[in-house]
Amino acid sequence: MTKPLLDHLPYAQFLNLKTEVFGDQVTVVMPFSDHLIGNPLIPALHGGTTAALLEMAAMAKVSHLYPRLRLPRPINVSIAYLRVGRATDVYARAEIRKAGKKVAYVTAEAWQEAHDKPIATLTAHFQLDDSTGD
Repeated sequence: MTKPLLDHLPYAQFLNLKTEVFGDQVTVVMPFSDHLIGNPLIPALHGGTTAALLEMAAMAKVSHLYPRLRLPRPINVSIAYLRVGRATDVYARAEIRKAGKKVAYVTAEAWQEAHDKPIATLTAHFQLDDSTGD
């Protein structure tokens, strides 16, 4: 088996992201670390780390189902923050809702204690073709 996509990305390494693959299901885990805190008074995770986790989970899902020589390129990404990310591990899983020849529409959720209580969600489009757009 080849190394998971996220093992090659420096920011994923900084966040210590772990990829778990079971068949077509890809779950990305962001283990808690003090450097992920954005608001030390609560303490709450920095929103940027949660957004990065979601985007990378979506990229991992797209690359798993549509392997290419290069990373899937985001066309647009939207994040909705639903709950405070607490000082504990975060899990994220993405689903490809629709894919054509060139673009995939992807959604993702990040959760902590319970999958049915997401702390944030993502909707995004990723370029699937290998053209550079030049």
